[in-house]
Amino acid sequence: MAYSSEQEAVCVIVGASHGGVNSAFALRKEGWTGRIILVDKDDALPYHRPPLSKAFLTSDDGINSILLKPESAYHNNNIELMPGVTVASIDRGRKTLLLDNGETLAYSKLILAVGASPIIPPIQGIDTTAAVFPLRTATDVHHIKAAVAPAQGKRAVVIGGGYIGLEAAASLTKMGVSVTVVEREERVLARVTSPELSAFFEQLHRDNNVAIHTQKNVVSLGDVDGRPCVRCEDGAQYQADVVIIGVGIVVNIELAEEAGLDIENGIAVDAHARTSDPDIYAIGDCTFHYNPRYDRKVRLESVQNAVDQGKIAAAAIAGTPRDYDSIPWFWSDQYDVKLQIVGLSAGYDNIVTRTESESSPPRLSVWYFRGEQLLSVDAVNQPKAYVIGTKLIKEGRPVNKETLANPSTELSLSNLAV
Repeated sequence: MAYSSEQEAVCVIVGASHGGVNSAFALRKEGWTGRIILVDKDDALPYHRPPLSKAFLTSDDGINSILLKPESAYHNNNIELMPGVTVASIDRGRKTLLLDNGETLAYSKLILAVGASPIIPPIQGIDTTAAVFPLRTATDVHHIKAAVAPAQGKRAVVIGGGYIGLEAAASLTKMGVSVTVVEREERVLARVTSPELSAFFEQLHRDNNVAIHTQKNVVSLGDVDGRPCVRCEDGAQYQADVVIIGVGIVVNIELAEEAGLDIENGIAVDAHARTSDPDIYAIGDCTFHYNPRYDRKVRLESVQNAVDQGKIAAAAIAGTPRDYDSIPWFWSDQYDVKLQIVGLSAGYDNIVTRTESESSPPRLSVWYFRGEQLLSVDAVNQPKAYVIGTKLIKEGRPVNKETLANPSTELSLSNLAV
């Protein structure tokens, strides 16, 4: 253990989403017997975030349906919850946190799982127009549901054609809402995937009666007849019952920055998720860390990364350190399509697209290469491609691209590996 007097050891975790909760339970699994305190500004029990734009948005189930752990699990593992509390500042010298209620909280070790916040762009009228919401919390979802209830005959405008925006569009369409997506770039998913996959998802949404408008720069929002209206630079206007803002996130670095921790495109951490202060760790969306698989520093917006880094931080704090060495993976559910992504495609210079079936639901995969090195795979309704791609990336094995491109050849590790 890291402390001679375990009764005095206190690990405070700021942020009770996937990373924070998993780090708390990992600490117990690693043998930490000191106090564990989870502080979070949300007053609900910690819950899963990915379903918010998917199943939780379309269902009538309450938040208990998406809890990360039942309340009893925290009690049974002697993990103290402090919901509805915001940390105002960190005093590294005294090793205390100042809370928004004026109280202080002492720590021996501190984990920052502070995540990110939705970008609210500086659009004229965005703060004064009714029924305009981001989609980041369960409260946001409740507001959106209320704005379109009953859903039949209602209209929604989604500003932003990234994964969250498209998932929200698919879910609202399923509910019976008429949806319009406006995207500033020339294609949806422009920052995260290839033109080929962007075209696939644009067509998927159009086939489901979603209006997709790209190269639309929103300049103002306003109320027209009691309903929000989105106005674009080119004069186009879209009226709706609700407007969802899905243009990206900004990392919550304020606490770390004000405390004097090193900041580099996020909170800088080492292979053990440790910040520039040896007693403070950071995990999840807020971190900038080295990924040995790609030999570069990255910041990842992913549940997988938050969970993995939470376990790495817990191991280091408990005195059993091991290096972070994970292959990133992500997923997205839209209509009858499940997209699974493994690896990071940034820096690719050639791709191979393999179409297994164009019937409904379609099955295809896009394989991203830099030269001959496989970087990433986007698998659409094709878990086999995801699994094989993961193995090839992990082992660093070259791929027979000619075989890969031929759908009549069985997709197998033995066939693809050179």
